[in-house]
Amino acid sequence: MKSITLIALFLACAYANTCGGNCPSNDCTSCLCGTTKDVVSIASWCSQYSGWSQTCCQCIASHESGGNANAQNHNTNGSNDIGLWQINSANWDSCSGGSAPCNPSTNLACAKKVWGWGGNTWKLWSTCSGCNCCSKAEEDEFLRLEAEERLRAQSQEQSVSHKIDSENNELNSGSQL
Repeated sequence: MKSITLIALFLACAYANTCGGNCPSNDCTSCLCGTTKDVVSIASWCSQYSGWSQTCCQCIASHESGGNANAQNHNTNGSNDIGLWQINSANWDSCSGGSAPCNPSTNLACAKKVWGWGGNTWKLWSTCSGCNCCSKAEEDEFLRLEAEERLRAQSQEQSVSHKIDSENNELNSGSQL
């Protein structure tokens, strides 16, 4: 009986430190976003702001949280990083009323502010170099490439639409004979 109690106590402590998987560093002192993962579409959340590179945004959020809106990291200096973009607790007063920005909408609002404080770049995120998104030049290059891709996709869409219209016109003129 004693061993079952010890095992249960050990599992409870381990579960608390990882916050149900939300704290992969296993050292969170509390579970600020709860103990249930909230995996969301990074692309969907990034697309809610068109001012930044979608490529950079998605790479940063993927590296920071893996798409878990309840992700939490406890830093060695005692601060905590929370949510999709791992917003540091030093920023919470300025962007989320002092509360942990667990809600993806609030986390997005915070990310936009931090991105702005970084000169409209991702340089304030430790993962920016892994995404090649730290400088304004890198951000601008991704924006340029994304704009080119959108134009290419629109052109292909128009070409397909024009081809369908032409085929329909041929069919209609053939049926009138």
